[in-house]
Amino acid sequence: MELNSTAGSRPPVARMASLALRLVRAGWLRDLAPLLTLVVLTLIVAAREPAFVSERNLLNVADASAPLFLLALGETVIILMGSIDLSLHTIASLSSVLAALWINQLGPFAAPAGVIAGTACGFINGLLYTRLRIPSFITTLGTFGLWKGIALTISNAQPVPIPTKIGGSFGWLKGDSLGFPNTAWTGLAMLVITFVVLRHTALGRYIYAIGIGEQATWLSGVPVQRYKLAAFTLAGFCAGLAGVVLVAQLRSGGPSLADSLLLPAIAAVIVGGTAITGGIGGVARTLIGALIIIVARVGMDSAGVDIFAQQMVYGVIVIVAVTLTIDRSKIAMVK
Repeated sequence: MELNSTAGSRPPVARMASLALRLVRAGWLRDLAPLLTLVVLTLIVAAREPAFVSERNLLNVADASAPLFLLALGETVIILMGSIDLSLHTIASLSSVLAALWINQLGPFAAPAGVIAGTACGFINGLLYTRLRIPSFITTLGTFGLWKGIALTISNAQPVPIPTKIGGSFGWLKGDSLGFPNTAWTGLAMLVITFVVLRHTALGRYIYAIGIGEQATWLSGVPVQRYKLAAFTLAGFCAGLAGVVLVAQLRSGGPSLADSLLLPAIAAVIVGGTAITGGIGGVARTLIGALIIIVARVGMDSAGVDIFAQQMVYGVIVIVAVTLTIDRSKIAMVK
């Protein structure tokens, strides 16, 4: 009878649906989805704009995307704990203003001073979060206004240009090494550093543990607040470095320089497969997510999509990605 037909006689569509269902249950499709998305997007954009895959264009894209990737790395560390930081882009902007203002006095030390300033902001974020014991969303929403206000005040709400001849650290960032932009090398170096921290240090292990179960981690005797503070400080370092890279690229600092990078940075983390509820993911996934966002941005630029409309697209991407990756058993614990 027809009702007793074997699986082999089922229509191809039914067999494909059954295979997809098994892949989803095994977690393979979820893990492969970001990489498949990147491949498909790249093919679509390359078909529309063949010059996109040229060596020169890819190097330009790598250079321009370094600040976004650095912010995404910092956000990854925070999201892995099940927290979030809404102020990293303002830390980057403040660091850019300070580095640009200090270049005449500090010369080549202005760049590291800007990074240190960003690190200090991250430390203060973490200190407020761990001492006040309020959700990271609220804490960093408050410091968002704090860092933004400081940047606007000390810059008189104007861009801060630096001398046309950039010297010292900024000059190095504008150069190339082995045919690859130094800004991109900086991003790759931070990728390696954060990967080692997350996978091979106590800080990394406890960041994952906090994301999986903060209460259980605390009950096991781990100083949870100390590791949270360290994680926010590391994220501030990444943001400060992003601000310095922006100064080198644009030859100026500005209080709104990184404003357009918050949503893309969060989208890169979530699209890459890091769960917003924490404990699952990592910087390797963020690299893939950042590449997806970068390729999508190039595609939208080539299609003539307005920059404001692009922010809408990033918002939709975040909502969809969170819907697909969130661990609903921990939804009440998102911090």
